[in-house]
Amino acid sequence: MKRSILLLAMIFTLSTALTSCREVKEEENEMEMHSDDMDDMNDDLDDVGDDIEEAANDAGEAIDEGAQEVEDELEGNDDL
Repeated sequence: MKRSILLLAMIFTLSTALTSCREVKEEENEMEMHSDDMDDMNDDLDDVGDDIEEAANDAGEAIDEGAQEVEDELEGNDDL
């Protein structure tokens, strides 16, 4: 009788330990996925920042070109 109770207790302990380890591993995988998602989001934000900076530079160049054309027109140096 003692032997069967001891065997059942050992099986229960072993199954609980294995289940516990598996759950921790799943949580670690979830944390890695969240970390990967954060890295992707940071990369996307960097890309958006670069796009905004490029658009601002393009707008500034267009304004400068427009101002130069107006100045040339006023001075009579236009090509038209």
